[in-house]
Amino acid sequence: MSKRRDPYTLDLLRDYQPPEIAPAFEPEVSRGGTLDVKIARVLSEAMSRCGKSRQQIAADMSEYLSQNVTENMLDCYASPARRDHKITLERFIALLDATDCYELLGFVCDFSGFVAVPAKYSEVIQLWQTEERLADLERKRAALRGRVGGLLK
Repeated sequence: MSKRRDPYTLDLLRDYQPPEIAPAFEPEVSRGGTLDVKIARVLSEAMSRCGKSRQQIAADMSEYLSQNVTENMLDCYASPARRDHKITLERFIALLDATDCYELLGFVCDFSGFVAVPAKYSEVIQLWQTEERLADLERKRAALRGRVGGLLK
């Protein structure tokens, strides 16, 4: 007699989705086009995903920066056709704060071969780097012992 699966219990190997460590947009969001077109697409995507209106995002950014940011400015930043309106770094940071869309960081880091990882993982990364250095030192030590042979006794 075979066991019936309990439909109310999660199968950890099948149903579990681990949290995303290094947020990134799906490749199709920023695929193709010039850099300014890609930037406009990811800005538009970030504003769409956050669940706020552009008017609310503009208000949040204005408060963050203590300067006026308008909905029209956001529309221009998110439009590939408006090549004369580019977002500044300070406004990019304010947009990141207003939308909580950390995929924006992943987009920027990807150009240099890096990923953006939450600070809570920094010690795990430092531990891994330390273990890698120790393993490298152990390999060098073993190679030196092999060459020196019995001279150390």
